Amino acid sequence: MPFDNTYNLSESQLQRLEDAEEMMLKNDLGNAEDLLLEMLEEDNDCIPVLSNLGHLYGRYLSEFETAVTYYDKVLAIEPDNAWARDSRRRYLRYIE
Repeated sequence: MPFDNTYNLSESQLQRLEDAEEMMLKNDLGNAEDLLLEMLEEDNDCIPVLSNLGHLYGRYLSEFETAVTYYDKVLAIEPDNAWARDSRRRYLRYIE
């Protein structure tokens, strides 16, 4: 299934996102976090990076408030993002 590059990411961005996702799967969470935060510094409105940070903090690090913060940023940029909205709701349960 071909990947639809909805956000017009560069080849470098796509590769680094893939690397970060692979790191998460391998439980190399510190390096995944470093890579994603570095990418965010380059483009602080990059929805795939913000979403991956939300996923990292919510699912892998159980830092639910931080996860919600990243999903809030996604929704501020893209209010109709159902995945971010659902993920945000899931992690809000843990902090309310």
